[in-house]
Amino acid sequence: MCNVKVRWLEHGRGLEVKYQSEQAAGFDICAAIDMEETISIGAGERALIPAGFSMALPKGYEAQIRPRSGLALKHGISVLNSPGTIDADYRGEIKVLLINMGKEDFYVKRGMRIAQMVIAAVAKANFIEVENIDDTQRGKGGFGSTG
Repeated sequence: MCNVKVRWLEHGRGLEVKYQSEQAAGFDICAAIDMEETISIGAGERALIPAGFSMALPKGYEAQIRPRSGLALKHGISVLNSPGTIDADYRGEIKVLLINMGKEDFYVKRGMRIAQMVIAAVAKANFIEVENIDDTQRGKGGFGSTG
């Protein structure tokens, strides 16, 4: 477990980030819009929804923003750049880019759980230039080549 510092912005006060179960990998992100406001996302459209907080991830970690399965199943709502990556050195407000792949308008209201975030360790690569790389059974087979 790692410690993540969270700073609530004015429009996010009163919301929370929490895991919905003891073994959940991701915690829910809620929409931080005004109580009187509703954001409509038409079929095939997208919208950037504020989460109302910023955070400081420890060095060596990232946050991944992922769709919520219930919204995807029931309404066709997904995270457009899924998974969205938040780097450890980013300090701006967390926002979620939703897309409506359903057939009906979708309405976002304050406090609605719109996505989930997973905190994960990141391995940095050391790139070594070589003339040849070893062959494998798959070889140069591209998209769909393994069935």
